[in-house]
Amino acid sequence: MVTVNQIERTANDFESWVEAQRPPWPSDGRALVERAFRLALPDDASEAPEPFEDGVAVAHIVSDLGLTPDLISIPLIRAASLSRHWDQKRLVKEFGARTAKLVKDVSRLEGLGNLLPAEHMAPTGPQVEGLRKLLLSVAEDGRVILITLADRLQRLRKLDSLPEAERGAIARETLNIHAPLANRLGIGQLKWELEDLAFRALEPERYRRLAKQLEERRVDRERYVERVVRVLQGHLARECLQAEVHGRAKHIYSIWKKMRRKQVEFEGIYDVRAVRVLVESIPACYAALGVVHAIWKPIHVEFDDYIANPKGNGYQSLHTAVIGPRGRTIEVQIRTREMHDNAELGVAAHWLYKEGGRWKSDPYEQKISWLRHLLEVRDQDEGDLLDRFRAEAFEDRVYVITPRGDILDLPWGATPLDFAFKLHSELGHRCRGAKVDGRIVPLNHELRSGERVELLTSRHGGPSRDWLNVNLGYLRTARARSKVRQWFRQADQINNTAAGRTVVEQEFARLGLKRVDLTKVAKRLKYETVDEMLAAVGFGDVTVIQVVNAARAHLATASERRSFPVPARRTTSKRDTGGVQVRGVGNLLTQMSGCCKPIPPEPIVGYITQGRGVSIHRKDCRNLLNMQTRNPDRIIEVAWGGPEDQVYPVDVTIEAYDRTGLLRDVTTVLAAEHVNVIVMNTFSDAPSSTARLNLTLEITELGQLHRVLDKLSNLPNVSRAARRH
Repeated sequence: MVTVNQIERTANDFESWVEAQRPPWPSDGRALVERAFRLALPDDASEAPEPFEDGVAVAHIVSDLGLTPDLISIPLIRAASLSRHWDQKRLVKEFGARTAKLVKDVSRLEGLGNLLPAEHMAPTGPQVEGLRKLLLSVAEDGRVILITLADRLQRLRKLDSLPEAERGAIARETLNIHAPLANRLGIGQLKWELEDLAFRALEPERYRRLAKQLEERRVDRERYVERVVRVLQGHLARECLQAEVHGRAKHIYSIWKKMRRKQVEFEGIYDVRAVRVLVESIPACYAALGVVHAIWKPIHVEFDDYIANPKGNGYQSLHTAVIGPRGRTIEVQIRTREMHDNAELGVAAHWLYKEGGRWKSDPYEQKISWLRHLLEVRDQDEGDLLDRFRAEAFEDRVYVITPRGDILDLPWGATPLDFAFKLHSELGHRCRGAKVDGRIVPLNHELRSGERVELLTSRHGGPSRDWLNVNLGYLRTARARSKVRQWFRQADQINNTAAGRTVVEQEFARLGLKRVDLTKVAKRLKYETVDEMLAAVGFGDVTVIQVVNAARAHLATASERRSFPVPARRTTSKRDTGGVQVRGVGNLLTQMSGCCKPIPPEPIVGYITQGRGVSIHRKDCRNLLNMQTRNPDRIIEVAWGGPEDQVYPVDVTIEAYDRTGLLRDVTTVLAAEHVNVIVMNTFSDAPSSTARLNLTLEITELGQLHRVLDKLSNLPNVSRAARRH
């Protein structure tokens, strides 16, 4: 509980803090902050002190970001409303509608983490609707994000007082959402501390070990950096370059990320010793870079020019690493003072509020335009909205060049098709190829920053349904996928149904799925009829992968019931025998039949052999039907079970035009999918220049087989890749 003396001391400290603001606040701004502070003060020691203490702390953080008094007052007003249980009407009465709405928006943004499900979970309607409301509030006044980030930083600073489970949840949410948001807005001042505090909560031992390694070398490192600073300042002065040179602190989480990315120990990190050079202009940045490289030998692979190629959040600087005195590596960052302000404060450096709710500098509105763009597609489905939010807010960006020399930014992993749809939807629909830096590349080529992209288009035609297959990697951005789906949705319904049926039947045949009840599959996907589901596949609302997954779920459910109409021996016990649970005679070995080679979750049945235990067959196996007729009493019920890493042999056939490197490309795909090859036979027909590869692969489940066949079918010159029966 707070005492009267503590309240008075806090009030005096707050007065000193207000007096120290530079530039001084205008009188009306100061009055607003002081009024909010007085209202947030607890009336007596019986009131909970947490809202007040947190409100003051957040107000200090917001002030450090350089925001104006009306925004600094928001955490204090929110603390007052929490401690006194004010509703929205009371807030409007006390502070006006605009301030009340800001307080409300900050409260809504606190639930951001709860509205983003894990990657493996499907979004729900309430989650997406909540996210949409949050984005709408942000799009109207994006500065509420800064207050939210400041509030999150305060929560992390007092994280030790919370239970362990809650600490972990808050820390993970911070690393997944709040730190990437701070990074996307360019607010390094918040990003680094958010990451370090969250890392300390999640990995306390690693954090302490790295902190200890940094501290052990601190004295030696500081002396070394001081010497480097003096040497560099002298050389810059001789070149008549006005510059400030400072030692730069390295943040623990960034060290840990770099150690993991480069797979090196602490000793292999170059920028533990680092200096920062601030100059007056961009030409002076490059002049200072020349001075640095003239003094010390540069490490060329560690050079980055973020001035010519800014990061997606607007960050600009020159980064270089050199071999300094005594052979030690040093990282040097060179930037202008304006770049430094942008790096530390991001959009906060330019968000100066004017009367009427407009920004003082409109170009900096682009800093949050990525959030507004999330709402531009009104008919996007729930998954698309979440995908777009993740892609736009949390992914790195690549910067590519159009034939006219314009620079276009795209999410990391974007393809030439994403590039085409970014320029114009019609251009994307008619795109048939691409050149990158003058060489022809496939449409699923991942673009890299600095590449020049030229599109090859046809006069007529539309997109391919293969573009929507995520396994083939043609489209990275949700906007492009949405445009392709819209194109197919507008096509003829009958043609879409026929096309969807063809795609589904071909995929089922390729995977060896038989006797699948499409009516049950359609019900699982929430469609009334099979034709509705097939039409959705035809115009891209439902992918063939979703249909396969629904079929797998149906098969798994069906296999748990007794659907095989033959006598079966039963016992109440189950025995785990290498991935199959056997009901019946105990202590029997099992083996997968070589004729049909079943894999989960296909319906299976066991056949008791003479001397070789139980042979496991698919229920539609032709050999099993013959054995059932001759010896029905040997049929027993079995079900899939056992360890998750159980593998099953599956026969696959690949037909292709023969060429050099075909076998290499096939094995590369299999290695990337972590699929083991236990048998491989190749046959070549010279007159027809064709080749056939018969493989036996070790597959964990049907979904993995689907991905492998997709990628094999997409290899150059491969005409067919399918399961062999």
